[in-house]
Amino acid sequence: MLVKTFGSAVQGIDAITITIEVTVSRGIKFHIVGLPDSAVRESQQRIDSALRETGYRIPGFKVIINMAPADIRKEGSSYDLPLAIGILAASEQIKNHKLEKYIIMGELSLDGSVLPVKGVLPIAIKAREEGFEGFILPKQNAREAAVVDKLKIYGVDNIREVIDFFDDKAELEQTIVDTRKEFFENIMVSDIDFSDVKGQENVKRALEVAAAGGHNIIMIGAPGSGKTMLAKRIPSVLPPFTLHEALETTKIHSVSGQLNDDTALMTSRPFRSPHHTISDVALVGGGTYPQPGEISLAHNGVLFLDELPEFKRAVLEVMRQPLEDRRITISRARFSVEYPASVMLVSSMNPCPCGYYNHPSRDCVCAPGMVAKYLNRISGPLLDRIDIHLEVIPVPFEKLASEPPSESSAEIRQRVIAARQIQAKRFIEDEGVYCNAQMSSKQLRRHAIPNQAGNEILKTAMNRLGLSARAYDRILKVARTIADLEAAESLEAHHLSEAIQYRSLDRDNWGEQ
Repeated sequence: MLVKTFGSAVQGIDAITITIEVTVSRGIKFHIVGLPDSAVRESQQRIDSALRETGYRIPGFKVIINMAPADIRKEGSSYDLPLAIGILAASEQIKNHKLEKYIIMGELSLDGSVLPVKGVLPIAIKAREEGFEGFILPKQNAREAAVVDKLKIYGVDNIREVIDFFDDKAELEQTIVDTRKEFFENIMVSDIDFSDVKGQENVKRALEVAAAGGHNIIMIGAPGSGKTMLAKRIPSVLPPFTLHEALETTKIHSVSGQLNDDTALMTSRPFRSPHHTISDVALVGGGTYPQPGEISLAHNGVLFLDELPEFKRAVLEVMRQPLEDRRITISRARFSVEYPASVMLVSSMNPCPCGYYNHPSRDCVCAPGMVAKYLNRISGPLLDRIDIHLEVIPVPFEKLASEPPSESSAEIRQRVIAARQIQAKRFIEDEGVYCNAQMSSKQLRRHAIPNQAGNEILKTAMNRLGLSARAYDRILKVARTIADLEAAESLEAHHLSEAIQYRSLDRDNWGEQ
């Protein structure tokens, strides 16, 4: 007898429905075809043990299973449950009249319990698109899938529950999540706040500008000056997620298996901080079976690279294209997958190997030329993609001991949101452009034209400070954001003056000992 059950495969952050055809005939062999990997081929032993524990068995006949489309590789143990149900239905141990209505996914333990799997959110979205009535999956993944409306989500603990459901002996409990209520209740929750930071008002101002325009930023300062503490608080001043952004970001974390069991929908912008020993594949994604990298896991949030010069040069260079295109394509001989990678890059570094160049109270002990050599570990093309260069000076004891509480993240966030709203109206007709940092040269000439006084200041700065040509566009972009924070139409002299201060590393004399 031929029976069909339905599962799903994840490619990139999207799902493809897999039809599992099971036939039982005379003979004694067990065959799985359709490009299964070793984990799928090993499912026979898990299925056999799970069925025996629940009073059923794999029939003592020839079992042939085809997983279509046959040219898509089937990976992982998440097909155990649909394979087991298909075998039982094809051998007429259970009824099969409801199988075509449901997507089924889950890994089986030897005792018949159903273990959690990855990527259930894109699978649920695809199931709804293709008109399935419901989705049967492990209970630990049920809330994650239940954010998709118009699809019945049934979380199960044991294969016995699924067997009884298809045999009309029992009903399954539907998992229901009020997506909008849960999203809007938790959207403004943050454990950390800028009010925790004493002093560093100029740095907090620069971070506000960076958040308002989506600008990449690098902080240069001595150890203990607060670079990491400040960076961790950037998500608290970014605009809150839209529902679309939350769904897209949750899909990426679902595919990589990094969502908590109790998380239905991500409501806070991600903050990823990989160690400097990370490989290029782990940073941008890939591998034999491609998975999202850190740059995609930080999508719609912050990617923080601490001690930037300590990262391997090859690792830093692979970021150049994703930072520009805001997506990463992983190509293989048979297929290619695409992951979104729209991140705000925040990086930090010591100014020199010893860490105390330009320190107000300690002397740098590096040999002549070491400061410039240390900075040269970061390539020019990568620095070209960083709009704001900021020097961070350690806070003196007097300020640490007596500084009153500073402005909270909520107050800063309101100004950032107002500036982003101005930018949203500005770029409403420009597809794929949402903030000033994404402006092309053509858009820059249209939206960031300095007035006469501003143009004179910019000209003087370029000549006196020896600023590079690449700094010119970056200054205009940052000045446009500063003007947006003031709701100003034109770029005035003080907007340009502040933006010029944020180009420390472009000055000819920076790093001279």
